Amino acid sequence: MPDTRQLPLPFIHRPEFAGDFLEAASNAAALTWLARAGDWPGGRLAIWGDAGCGKTHLLHHWVGRVGGRYLCGPVLRQDPPTTALAIDDADAVPEPTVLLHILNAAAEAGLPVLLAARQAPARWRACLPDLASRLRAVTAVEIGPAEDSLLKALFARLLADRVQVPACLQDWIRLRLPRTPGALREAAARLDRASLAAGGAVTRSLAASLLEGLRQGEG
Repeated sequence: MPDTRQLPLPFIHRPEFAGDFLEAASNAAALTWLARAGDWPGGRLAIWGDAGCGKTHLLHHWVGRVGGRYLCGPVLRQDPPTTALAIDDADAVPEPTVLLHILNAAAEAGLPVLLAARQAPARWRACLPDLASRLRAVTAVEIGPAEDSLLKALFARLLADRVQVPACLQDWIRLRLPRTPGALREAAARLDRASLAAGGAVTRSLAASLLEGLRQGEG
């Protein structure tokens, strides 16, 4: 008799940036500044904050709204800018002269540049004096630690994209996790894999095993 059990298939979940950004007090200042690019001093703005706070999501939203181009700092090239630019991980550009050239070229062309990193530009390591002075002049807006209400909404959205978990169980899991978006994303990914492997719904027992695995991974 053929085995008709469903086998879990490997699935790489990629973040979806098309949905609405979850607004909260922690990101309100960044959202306000992003909505008024014409007011950016020197045509430049930096948003900064811990990993997973939503910087990449905001960059994608902004370039979609203004018709700009999204770039990654670690692979940034010295191409002449022809449109508004959003540079993610801008503090990780391997060659400082490339970032300096792009900032200068964008300023000459009157094109806005949005930067994102884990620290404000004034704290980046810039070995070029000209680049350091330009970075100190960039208006920087912090995205603060996520509030409980934001974490709750984020966890619900992450799970809705992957696996069905009752709201009461979502709260039970979330309150036992570190209060960071990164921890929620990792938990959602593990719940997805665990539910596929178990071939059933997520239970409290399964969630408890997940939490124990996360704690062991931290140790």
